[in-house]
Amino acid sequence: MIDDVTFSSRRRNLLAGLGIAATGSLTASLVGRTQIARAQESKRGAVVPSILAFDVNDSTLDINHLQPLFKRLFGDGKVVNEWYCQLVLYSEAITLAGGPYTPFFELSRAVLKLIGSVHGVTIRQADIDELDALSATMPPHPDVPPGLKQLKDAGFRLVTLTNSPPDAQIKQLGHAGINGFFERLFSIDRVRRYKPAPQTYHMVAEELNVSTAEICLISAHVWDNVGAQNAGCQSALIARPGNAPTPVLEVPGWPVPAAVGPDLPSVATQLIKLWR
Repeated sequence: MIDDVTFSSRRRNLLAGLGIAATGSLTASLVGRTQIARAQESKRGAVVPSILAFDVNDSTLDINHLQPLFKRLFGDGKVVNEWYCQLVLYSEAITLAGGPYTPFFELSRAVLKLIGSVHGVTIRQADIDELDALSATMPPHPDVPPGLKQLKDAGFRLVTLTNSPPDAQIKQLGHAGINGFFERLFSIDRVRRYKPAPQTYHMVAEELNVSTAEICLISAHVWDNVGAQNAGCQSALIARPGNAPTPVLEVPGWPVPAAVGPDLPSVATQLIKLWR
Protein backbone atom coordinates (compact mmCIF):
# COMPACT_ATOMS: atom_id res chain seq x y z
CA MET A 1 0.00 0.00 0.00
CA ILE A 2 1.54 3.37 -1.00
CA ASP A 3 0.86 6.65 0.78
CA ASP A 4 -0.96 9.54 -0.89
CA VAL A 5 2.18 11.66 -1.32
CA THR A 6 4.06 8.88 -3.10
CA PHE A 7 1.03 8.03 -5.23
CA SER A 8 0.54 11.69 -6.16
CA SER A 9 4.20 12.03 -7.13
CA ARG A 10 4.07 8.93 -9.29
CA ARG A 11 0.85 10.09 -10.90
CA ARG A 12 2.37 13.43 -11.85
CA ASN A 13 5.32 11.65 -13.43
CA LEU A 14 2.98 9.45 -15.44
CA LEU A 15 0.85 12.35 -16.62
CA ALA A 16 3.97 14.21 -17.69
CA GLY A 17 4.74 11.28 -20.00
CA LEU A 18 1.40 11.24 -21.81
CA GLY A 19 2.85 13.20 -24.70
CA ILE A 20 6.03 11.13 -25.15
CA ALA A 21 6.07 8.93 -28.26
CA ALA A 22 6.94 5.25 -27.97
CA THR A 23 10.42 4.17 -28.93
CA GLY A 24 11.30 0.76 -30.29
CA SER A 25 13.92 0.11 -27.62
CA LEU A 26 11.64 1.00 -24.73
CA THR A 27 8.74 -1.05 -26.05
CA ALA A 28 11.09 -3.97 -26.59
CA SER A 29 12.35 -3.56 -23.02
CA LEU A 30 8.79 -3.65 -21.68
CA VAL A 31 7.90 -6.66 -23.78
CA GLY A 32 10.96 -8.44 -22.42
CA ARG A 33 9.89 -7.65 -18.88
CA THR A 34 6.36 -8.92 -19.56
CA GLN A 35 7.82 -12.23 -20.73
CA ILE A 36 9.69 -12.56 -17.45
CA ALA A 37 6.53 -11.69 -15.54
CA ARG A 38 4.61 -14.32 -17.50
CA ALA A 39 7.16 -16.99 -16.63
CA GLN A 40 6.96 -16.05 -12.96
CA GLU A 41 3.15 -16.08 -13.12
CA SER A 42 3.17 -19.56 -14.66
CA LYS A 43 5.38 -20.85 -11.88
CA ARG A 44 3.11 -19.39 -9.23
CA GLY A 45 0.00 -20.86 -10.81
CA ALA A 46 -1.72 -17.48 -10.61
CA VAL A 47 -5.39 -16.91 -11.47
CA VAL A 48 -5.83 -16.53 -15.23
CA PRO A 49 -7.97 -13.50 -16.17
CA SER A 50 -11.05 -14.27 -18.24
CA ILE A 51 -12.60 -10.77 -18.16
CA LEU A 52 -11.12 -7.88 -20.13
CA ALA A 53 -12.16 -4.39 -19.00
CA PHE A 54 -11.60 -1.70 -21.63
CA ASP A 55 -10.89 1.94 -21.04
CA VAL A 56 -13.00 3.90 -23.53
CA ASN A 57 -11.86 7.48 -24.14
CA ASP A 58 -8.65 7.61 -26.16
CA SER A 59 -7.93 3.89 -25.66
CA THR A 60 -10.91 2.51 -27.57
CA LEU A 61 -12.39 5.66 -29.13
CA ASP A 62 -10.20 8.12 -31.02
CA ILE A 63 -10.00 11.58 -29.39
CA ASN A 64 -8.25 12.89 -32.50
CA HIS A 65 -11.83 13.25 -33.74
CA LEU A 66 -11.84 16.43 -31.61
CA GLN A 67 -8.84 17.96 -33.38
CA PRO A 68 -10.84 20.23 -35.75
CA LEU A 69 -12.29 22.08 -32.75
CA PHE A 70 -8.85 22.63 -31.22
CA LYS A 71 -7.40 23.59 -34.60
CA ARG A 72 -10.07 26.27 -35.00
CA LEU A 73 -9.71 27.59 -31.45
CA PHE A 74 -5.96 27.37 -30.92
CA GLY A 75 -4.47 27.01 -34.38
CA ASP A 76 -3.15 23.54 -33.59
CA GLY A 77 -5.27 20.39 -33.38
CA LYS A 78 -2.68 18.74 -31.14
CA VAL A 79 -3.78 20.99 -28.27
CA VAL A 80 -6.43 18.30 -27.79
CA ASN A 81 -3.70 16.28 -26.03
CA GLU A 82 -2.97 19.16 -23.64
CA TRP A 83 -6.69 19.44 -22.90
CA TYR A 84 -7.06 15.71 -22.27
CA CYS A 85 -3.97 15.58 -20.06
CA GLN A 86 -5.35 18.41 -17.93
CA LEU A 87 -8.76 16.73 -17.86
CA VAL A 88 -7.19 13.59 -16.41
CA LEU A 89 -5.15 15.64 -13.93
CA TYR A 90 -8.17 17.50 -12.57
CA SER A 91 -10.34 14.39 -12.45
CA GLU A 92 -7.71 12.73 -10.27
CA ALA A 93 -7.30 15.88 -8.16
CA ILE A 94 -11.03 15.82 -7.40
CA THR A 95 -10.80 12.22 -6.23
CA LEU A 96 -7.68 12.75 -4.12
CA ALA A 97 -9.13 15.90 -2.55
CA GLY A 98 -12.34 14.09 -1.62
CA GLY A 99 -14.65 16.01 -3.89
CA PRO A 100 -16.88 17.65 -4.83
CA TYR A 101 -17.54 15.04 -7.52
CA THR A 102 -18.11 16.50 -10.98
CA PRO A 103 -19.24 14.28 -13.90
CA PHE A 104 -16.59 13.79 -16.55
CA PHE A 105 -18.14 15.76 -19.39
CA GLU A 106 -18.98 18.68 -17.10
CA LEU A 107 -15.35 18.68 -16.08
CA SER A 108 -14.25 18.48 -19.73
CA ARG A 109 -16.12 21.70 -20.47
CA ALA A 110 -14.52 23.48 -17.54
CA VAL A 111 -11.06 22.30 -18.61
CA LEU A 112 -11.65 23.59 -22.15
CA LYS A 113 -12.30 27.03 -20.64
CA LEU A 114 -9.15 26.64 -18.55
CA ILE A 115 -7.07 25.84 -21.64
CA GLY A 116 -8.67 28.81 -23.37
CA SER A 117 -7.58 31.04 -20.51
CA VAL A 118 -4.03 29.68 -20.69
CA HIS A 119 -3.84 30.39 -24.43
CA GLY A 120 -5.73 33.70 -24.30
CA VAL A 121 -8.68 32.32 -26.26
CA THR A 122 -12.30 33.06 -25.32
CA ILE A 123 -14.40 29.88 -25.17
CA ARG A 124 -18.00 30.50 -26.22
CA GLN A 125 -21.11 28.39 -25.70
CA ALA A 126 -20.98 27.27 -29.33
CA ASP A 127 -17.50 25.86 -28.68
CA ILE A 128 -18.78 23.95 -25.65
CA ASP A 129 -21.64 22.56 -27.73
CA GLU A 130 -19.19 21.45 -30.42
CA LEU A 131 -17.02 19.74 -27.79
CA ASP A 132 -20.05 17.83 -26.52
CA ALA A 133 -21.10 16.79 -30.02
CA LEU A 134 -17.63 15.62 -31.03
CA SER A 135 -17.10 13.76 -27.74
CA ALA A 136 -20.33 11.84 -28.30
CA THR A 137 -19.41 10.82 -31.85
CA MET A 138 -15.79 9.68 -31.58
CA PRO A 139 -15.11 6.73 -33.88
CA PRO A 140 -13.25 3.65 -32.68
CA HIS A 141 -9.58 3.42 -33.54
CA PRO A 142 -9.42 1.36 -36.77
CA ASP A 143 -7.69 -1.52 -34.98
CA VAL A 144 -10.35 -1.80 -32.28
CA PRO A 145 -13.22 -3.71 -34.00
CA PRO A 146 -10.94 -6.51 -35.32
CA GLY A 147 -9.13 -6.67 -31.97
CA LEU A 148 -12.40 -6.94 -30.05
CA LYS A 149 -13.62 -9.69 -32.37
CA GLN A 150 -10.34 -11.54 -31.94
CA LEU A 151 -10.68 -11.50 -28.16
CA LYS A 152 -14.41 -12.29 -28.19
CA ASP A 153 -13.86 -15.26 -30.49
CA ALA A 154 -11.14 -16.50 -28.12
CA GLY A 155 -13.70 -16.71 -25.31
CA PHE A 156 -12.85 -13.67 -23.23
CA ARG A 157 -15.66 -11.75 -21.55
CA LEU A 158 -15.50 -8.08 -22.55
CA VAL A 159 -16.68 -5.13 -20.45
CA THR A 160 -15.84 -1.44 -20.26
CA LEU A 161 -14.65 0.75 -17.41
CA THR A 162 -14.71 4.44 -18.25
CA ASN A 163 -14.79 7.90 -16.71
CA SER A 164 -17.73 8.73 -19.01
CA PRO A 165 -21.17 8.86 -17.34
CA PRO A 166 -23.44 5.86 -18.11
CA ASP A 167 -25.80 7.55 -20.59
CA ALA A 168 -22.92 9.22 -22.42
CA GLN A 169 -21.02 5.94 -22.66
CA ILE A 170 -24.03 4.18 -24.18
CA LYS A 171 -24.30 6.90 -26.83
CA GLN A 172 -20.55 6.85 -27.51
CA LEU A 173 -20.27 3.11 -28.01
CA GLY A 174 -23.55 2.91 -29.92
CA HIS A 175 -22.42 5.58 -32.36
CA ALA A 176 -19.05 3.86 -32.70
CA GLY A 177 -20.83 0.60 -33.55
CA ILE A 178 -18.93 -1.53 -31.02
CA ASN A 179 -21.41 -1.72 -28.12
CA GLY A 180 -22.37 -5.28 -29.12
CA PHE A 181 -18.97 -6.62 -28.14
CA PHE A 182 -19.45 -5.80 -24.44
CA GLU A 183 -21.60 -7.67 -21.97
CA ARG A 184 -21.52 -4.86 -19.39
CA LEU A 185 -20.70 -1.15 -19.46
CA PHE A 186 -19.22 0.21 -16.24
CA SER A 187 -18.79 3.87 -15.32
CA ILE A 188 -16.85 5.40 -12.43
CA ASP A 189 -19.95 7.56 -11.95
CA ARG A 190 -21.34 4.76 -9.78
CA VAL A 191 -18.63 5.11 -7.12
CA ARG A 192 -18.02 8.83 -7.78
CA ARG A 193 -14.27 8.28 -7.88
CA TYR A 194 -12.09 8.68 -10.94
CA LYS A 195 -9.56 6.17 -12.15
CA PRO A 196 -6.99 5.18 -10.96
CA ALA A 197 -8.76 5.14 -7.57
CA PRO A 198 -8.92 1.48 -6.45
CA GLN A 199 -12.68 1.71 -5.85
CA THR A 200 -13.27 1.91 -9.59
CA TYR A 201 -11.59 -1.42 -10.37
CA HIS A 202 -13.04 -3.13 -7.30
CA MET A 203 -16.50 -2.02 -8.42
CA VAL A 204 -16.18 -4.07 -11.61
CA ALA A 205 -15.08 -7.15 -9.68
CA GLU A 206 -17.92 -6.79 -7.18
CA GLU A 207 -20.55 -6.28 -9.87
CA LEU A 208 -19.36 -9.35 -11.76
CA ASN A 209 -18.89 -11.37 -8.55
CA VAL A 210 -15.27 -12.21 -9.34
CA SER A 211 -11.90 -11.39 -7.81
CA THR A 212 -9.85 -8.55 -9.26
CA ALA A 213 -7.27 -11.18 -10.27
CA GLU A 214 -9.77 -12.46 -12.85
CA ILE A 215 -9.84 -9.06 -14.60
CA CYS A 216 -7.36 -7.53 -17.03
CA LEU A 217 -7.68 -3.83 -17.81
CA ILE A 218 -6.82 -2.81 -21.37
CA SER A 219 -5.88 0.82 -21.76
CA ALA A 220 -3.64 3.20 -23.69
CA HIS A 221 -2.82 5.02 -20.45
CA VAL A 222 0.02 3.94 -18.20
CA TRP A 223 -1.61 5.58 -15.15
CA ASP A 224 -4.76 3.51 -15.70
CA ASN A 225 -2.77 0.29 -15.99
CA VAL A 226 -0.81 1.07 -12.83
CA GLY A 227 -4.06 1.77 -10.97
CA ALA A 228 -5.58 -1.51 -12.11
CA GLN A 229 -2.55 -3.56 -11.14
CA ASN A 230 -2.29 -1.89 -7.74
CA ALA A 231 -5.93 -2.89 -7.22
CA GLY A 232 -5.11 -6.55 -7.94
CA CYS A 233 -6.01 -6.73 -11.63
CA GLN A 234 -3.79 -7.59 -14.56
CA SER A 235 -3.32 -5.01 -17.31
CA ALA A 236 -2.41 -4.71 -20.98
CA LEU A 237 -1.07 -1.56 -22.60
CA ILE A 238 -1.91 -0.32 -26.09
CA ALA A 239 1.07 1.95 -26.75
CA ARG A 240 -0.71 4.41 -29.00
CA PRO A 241 1.14 7.52 -30.23
CA GLY A 242 1.05 10.17 -27.53
CA ASN A 243 0.24 7.65 -24.79
CA ALA A 244 3.40 5.59 -24.84
CA PRO A 245 5.28 3.83 -22.04
CA THR A 246 7.48 6.26 -20.15
CA PRO A 247 10.91 5.68 -18.60
CA VAL A 248 9.33 5.78 -15.15
CA LEU A 249 8.24 2.18 -15.77
CA GLU A 250 11.88 1.20 -15.63
CA VAL A 251 11.81 1.85 -11.87
CA PRO A 252 12.27 -1.49 -10.04
CA GLY A 253 9.11 -2.69 -8.36
CA TRP A 254 6.67 -0.93 -10.65
CA PRO A 255 3.94 -3.21 -12.04
CA VAL A 256 4.55 -4.61 -15.53
CA PRO A 257 1.69 -5.06 -18.04
CA ALA A 258 0.92 -8.60 -19.13
CA ALA A 259 1.05 -7.42 -22.74
CA VAL A 260 2.33 -4.34 -24.59
CA GLY A 261 1.64 -3.62 -28.25
CA PRO A 262 1.10 -0.74 -30.69
CA ASP A 263 -2.50 -1.75 -31.41
CA LEU A 264 -5.28 -3.94 -30.05
CA PRO A 265 -4.78 -6.95 -32.36
CA SER A 266 -1.12 -7.22 -31.32
CA VAL A 267 -2.15 -7.04 -27.65
CA ALA A 268 -4.95 -9.54 -28.27
CA THR A 269 -2.55 -12.02 -29.86
CA GLN A 270 -0.33 -11.87 -26.78
CA LEU A 271 -3.23 -12.28 -24.34
CA ILE A 272 -4.66 -15.23 -26.27
CA LYS A 273 -1.27 -16.93 -26.28
CA LEU A 274 -0.87 -16.19 -22.57
CA TRP A 275 -4.29 -17.11 -21.20
CA ARG A 276 -6.12 -19.19 -23.82
